[in-house]
Amino acid sequence: MTLEICANSVESAIAAQRGGANRIELCANLAEGGTTPSYGQIKWCLENLTLEVWPLIRPRGGDFFYSTAEFENILADISYCKQIGCKGIVTGLLNKNGTIDEERCAKIIAVASPMPVAFHRAFDMSSNLENSLETIIKLGFVRILTSGGKENAFIGAKKLKELVIQAGNRIEIMPGAGISADNLLEIAQTTGARNFHTAAKSIVASKMQFRNEASKMGGANADEFSYEQTDADKVKALKNILNQL
Repeated sequence: MTLEICANSVESAIAAQRGGANRIELCANLAEGGTTPSYGQIKWCLENLTLEVWPLIRPRGGDFFYSTAEFENILADISYCKQIGCKGIVTGLLNKNGTIDEERCAKIIAVASPMPVAFHRAFDMSSNLENSLETIIKLGFVRILTSGGKENAFIGAKKLKELVIQAGNRIEIMPGAGISADNLLEIAQTTGARNFHTAAKSIVASKMQFRNEASKMGGANADEFSYEQTDADKVKALKNILNQL
């Protein structure tokens, strides 16, 4: 049983390791579903942590249909991750009609090789999950992060079970989205999956003493004096559940 933590910062990555996670999907901007972390974050995690580091390669939020410039950006980020020694990377591309972008995904696999590549929840936004699964297997991805095409993995558990059965031993199906200590056991038992993905995060209050409440760095309702960060205790609780299965 493998626990992957979606770590949105180096401090989240530290907490993931402290809690006993097997792997991190290192990213930025969780509010947008995750985007590519900085080179500095990737380098720091590789040099200071012992768990597997798989950066998310996603140049922006929104959909998964990318321009030529964005795709060039993706390939450059993948080349850096390969050069610096990442265990693998996580990405995914779609065509306008919701099918997997086979041509560009094949290019990604080639550029990354021999570094393995996982397909993220762009899969959930594809037009046919069963067909997309077969395409992703054919392309050579090693894992798919998915909620079963639903809002979260708990709601999508039935579909996840079907995907696990369809995949067999050809690729790893990893449930993710909304997984917590309250539902992990049921999701694991229902789906038959052996890899699980979650942020295991809590809200951290700012340690700033001086606070300018009039200025905003984000949206009008943004709280500038708190942020989300992986919680080591939540990671431990999740890992303990998996260790009992």
